[in-house]
Amino acid sequence: GILGLNGAGKSTLLKVISGVYKPTEGKVIRHGKVVPLLELGAGFDQQYTGKENIFLYGTVLGYTKGYLEEKYDEIVEFSELGKFIDVPIKNYSSGMKSKLGFSIATNPDILILDEVLSVGDAKFRKKSEAKIMQLMEGGTTVLFVSHSLAQVRRICDRAMILDHGTLKAIGGIDEISNQYEAMIE
Repeated sequence: GILGLNGAGKSTLLKVISGVYKPTEGKVIRHGKVVPLLELGAGFDQQYTGKENIFLYGTVLGYTKGYLEEKYDEIVEFSELGKFIDVPIKNYSSGMKSKLGFSIATNPDILILDEVLSVGDAKFRKKSEAKIMQLMEGGTTVLFVSHSLAQVRRICDRAMILDHGTLKAIGGIDEISNQYEAMIE
């Protein structure tokens, strides 16, 4: 879990790790397939339907057309967008876009989530959290940013606190959560 107030550098850090930005110092070494879900709808073509965006965004994430065809029904079912899948996503709510993006990220080694579970309904958030836990049990590393400390506590076993681009603390979730709570009081 990555915690910090607005402007702490959380999203920037995730963009550097995912390769969207180049680091100004040092280097990032990634081992495995990285799937970043950074900004709601990033990588989607607003004119395309949900179905077309599954293939477009899936390709951007490095999945083959054959893999996406094989997983298509599973992606649509998980997204809960069945009757809307042929609608251009410019007509989707932010929650619908989040559902679609999260559903496409099916099998990463490293999953990067930046506030993507902060929109949408409670039922889908709960289902998504369960999927994250399943991925983690299968060996996926999850880097997770959320302004919901309760959500970070539920999902993460380790966390860090950033403050204006500086690492302030890193450790077990309980210790770091307590430090973060003290910061925001």
